[in-house]
Amino acid sequence: MKAVLSTPVGNLTLTASESALTGVFFESSRHGGEDTGARGTGGEVLAVARQQLEEYFAGSRTTFDIPLELAGTPFEQRVWELLRGIPYGTTTSYGELARRLGDKSASRAVGLANARNPIPIIVPCHRVIGANGDLTGYGGGLERKLWLLEHEGCLLPLK
Repeated sequence: MKAVLSTPVGNLTLTASESALTGVFFESSRHGGEDTGARGTGGEVLAVARQQLEEYFAGSRTTFDIPLELAGTPFEQRVWELLRGIPYGTTTSYGELARRLGDKSASRAVGLANARNPIPIIVPCHRVIGANGDLTGYGGGLERKLWLLEHEGCLLPLK
């Protein structure tokens, strides 16, 4: 099942199984957000996801507590779990995540796993930046990454 949510960073398509959120997709996403044709399932999950995302964008929510179903390799799962541990309003680097995984040379692999995150914002891949502080690639586009980081107080607005 899917639903579309209008947000300050554009429309987000949310997908869910009967028991968990399975995806958050930007309009510019190359894949995902397809309707699986399932009907009558996932409605409650989607309603909770919508509410929590609306609260996040309103500035009244800093953590999410919705069940997630993240399809990926074991390595991707480990990276995504680390992403979920990055506190609101903070950033970390790809290298630091690789170090936490026990292989400081895995920065590039961490970046690839980060790019494959099917549930951005809730699994906060936008909080990962380059070691030198540069905003690096983001599936939703750098302008969205910048907006999200400013929203969370990680960066001062450049305006």
